[in-house]
Amino acid sequence: MIKLKIDGMNCGHCKAAVEQAIKGVAGAGSVQVDLEKGEAAVEGDVDAAALVSAVEDKGYDARVI
Repeated sequence: MIKLKIDGMNCGHCKAAVEQAIKGVAGAGSVQVDLEKGEAAVEGDVDAAALVSAVEDKGYDARVI
């Protein structure tokens, strides 16, 4: 599992945009986004840098935790 800290999410639309971005990364399986904590947990055989890049492309700051 890869966990990301995501800054800038503040509503349900933000959460949905982040989920969509992560699901679009090759190898991403199960995705859990916690709006209150500003975190995402991703299962699957996926590159962490690709996840960060996908989230940042949507306008949010992201880093692996």
